[in-house]
Formats: sequence, C-alpha cells, structure tokens
Amino acid sequence: MGDWAQLYASLTDQLRAGKVLSFGQNFFVGVYQSFLDGDRWRLYLKGLGVTLEVTVLALILGVMLGILVAMVRTAHDQQRVGRRNPVLGFVNAVFKIYTTVIRGTPMMVQLLIMSLVILSNSRNYEMVGMLTLGINSGAYVSEIVRSGLMSIDPGQMEAGRSLGMSYATTMRFIVIPQAIKNILPALGNEFITLLKDTSLITVIGGKDLTYAAKAVIAKTYSGLFPLIGIALVYLAMVMLFSWLLGKLERRMRQSDRR
Repeated sequence: MGDWAQLYASLTDQLRAGKVLSFGQNFFVGVYQSFLDGDRWRLYLKGLGVTLEVTVLALILGVMLGILVAMVRTAHDQQRVGRRNPVLGFVNAVFKIYTTVIRGTPMMVQLLIMSLVILSNSRNYEMVGMLTLGINSGAYVSEIVRSGLMSIDPGQMEAGRSLGMSYATTMRFIVIPQAIKNILPALGNEFITLLKDTSLITVIGGKDLTYAAKAVIAKTYSGLFPLIGIALVYLAMVMLFSWLLGKLERRMRQSDRR
C-alpha cells in the first residue's frame, strides 16, 4: 500500500505539471483516488451494509404485508354465493385500493411523499426508505402470492375443510406449501428488484451504496470509477442471489420427484 501511495502521489504531481499519462497510469490514478485514497473503500463498505440491511428489512415487511393482503383477497374471492361477509368485503376493498395505488405510482414519488409529507419530521432516512420499499414490495408480493394461491385446485381447500380443518389451518398446511413452489421464481425476482431499488433512497438522504459513490464523486470530481464500481457490486449481488435462488428451485424440484 505504501508503494501504491507513493506511485499515486508521483502520478498526481505529473498531472498537475501538465504531463500526459498513459492509459494504464490514468486507470491506476482513477481507481486509487476512488477507492483507496483516504480509505474511501470504507464508505462503500458502510453503504453496502446499509443497502443489505434496508433490503432484508423491506423484504420481510413486504412478504408479511403481501401474504396478509393475498390471503384476505383470496378468502374474499373464494366465498360462496349468498354467504358474503361484509367486513371481509370492506377489508378486501381497502387492500384492492392499496395495491392499485402502490402499483400505479412511481417508487420515487412514493419515497418523496413518505419522506417529505408523511414522515417529514424523521431524520432516520434509512428507516423511511425501508418502510416505503416494504410497502411498495408488499403490493407486488400480494399479487404474486394471490396468483399462487388461486392456482391451487379448489379441491385441496374443500378436502381440508371436509376433514374438519379450519380455513387458516388448511391454508397453512395444505395450500400455502404448494403455492410457495409455484411462486418462488417470482418472489426471487421481486427480491432482486427490491435490492436494486434501494439505490433510490439516496434521493431522500439514505446513506446506501449509491450515496457512498456520490460522496466520493463530490470529492474527486470524477464519476467514472465510483459509478462503475457500485454497478459491479450490484451486479455481483444479483448474480449471487440468482445462483442461490436457482439452487433452491432445483432442490425443491428434486423433493417433488421423491
């Protein structure tokens, strides 16, 4: 590191003197000042931690909210004619408005409304971003889960109820386990989308990976290497999670064959 620092200092002195550097020398200067000078890699590491934390918490919130909405809407749609529950109908209407509004408006607008209007007094921008991302993800997860539940043969529910099981018990032990296998690829794609969408919280002040890159750009006046660097980090994470998802899907298919 000491030799690299000396080389970097020598090359920057040459640049100040007006000397033209080679491509390799310019590349080294750009990489060093974007990631190593002043231990700037720590900014990226801290931003990566925030990105992963916001992603995981937003995913948990989105899945919980999505499953709740999906089960209520599925229960409403599966009611028998002449036996409609008015309370269930009202809650279903509220959830339908929720999914329509969230899926019909841009994520950026939702973040700005949450940070500047609803939670305008909060300075915990990561929490605001997590809540917004979770609420947004919940609308999409609900449709994914609902489609999976509706794809299961209604006879499965009737069989469970005929055995004396309640609606919730039948859902938990019979319908949902089968639906999970059908919706797993779509849920994985939603997780990947959520991971990339965390970059938007930098707009409201969230100190994520993109915020780190912007902070380095403000100091170096060069955006090439910081932006390419975080793009590669996002790409690596997406490839890793895609590989893990594919491995999980293959294992579940193997269990089906047995």
